[in-house]
Amino acid sequence: MSSLTDEKRQFPMTTLQALLIALIQGVTELFPVSSLGHAVIIPAILGWGIDQHAPDFLPFLVVLHLGTATALLIYFWREWMGVSAVLLGRGTPENRRLVVRIVAATLPAVVVGFLLEKALRHLFGAPGVAAAFLVANGLMLFFGERLRRSNTGKRLADLSIKDAVLIGVWQCAALLPGISRSGATMVGGILVGLHHEDAAHFSFLIALPIIVGAGVLEVPKLIHSGAMSELGGLAVATGIVAGIAAYLSTWALMRYFHRHDFHALNPFGWYCCVAGGVALVTLAL
Repeated sequence: MSSLTDEKRQFPMTTLQALLIALIQGVTELFPVSSLGHAVIIPAILGWGIDQHAPDFLPFLVVLHLGTATALLIYFWREWMGVSAVLLGRGTPENRRLVVRIVAATLPAVVVGFLLEKALRHLFGAPGVAAAFLVANGLMLFFGERLRRSNTGKRLADLSIKDAVLIGVWQCAALLPGISRSGATMVGGILVGLHHEDAAHFSFLIALPIIVGAGVLEVPKLIHSGAMSELGGLAVATGIVAGIAAYLSTWALMRYFHRHDFHALNPFGWYCCVAGGVALVTLAL
């Protein structure tokens, strides 16, 4: 059997399916509803026949994440210009403070992900598991709103290193499929006293190093497997679709959280509980 046939067996996805997954990824990556959960559940419910356990499926999702990372880099370009200045030995005290907090919030997920990556990897192709954790994600959002501090009003400039580490610990929950990275970090931000808008802002900032780090690890695997050459221009197209959708999602969410600072996560919590529950019933039938 030819290598091309093997690649097609590993990556049985049409152009339309790939573009739809890219759109789903771009929209749901920053909304607190778990992009990975949707990317695993929706193809299974629609009967697309995609082998989600194939070694190339997760790396393909990471390629889409790189489109999301590009959108975040463009949307928050001022902050990342400041970060770049710090890395070059320049930058203001405010920028240096922000860099320290981004690093502090990123390290927990890096360490835990490195230690548990092999143990958790088999869960990422299981639609039933993702649906169950999507319900858990909704409950997590309700939990965060219920336990938010009565004095929530801390701004991003007031965030301490301890607060950043705690947000990073919450981010580790997203190692489970169906648990939203942005949702977990927003809940962490709210619990340390941040406004919803600032919690979302910091969540989006710390998304970039995590996404880029995952890309550095997974994209070479996709190239080595030959799936990248099979996709060709489609890989670029899906990345662009995911990036545009992510940029628009970021714009919409920042406006939403600016205008709503009271139980702002509850609508997303209801969505996750209902969508996860419906998915569990559908998959069971």
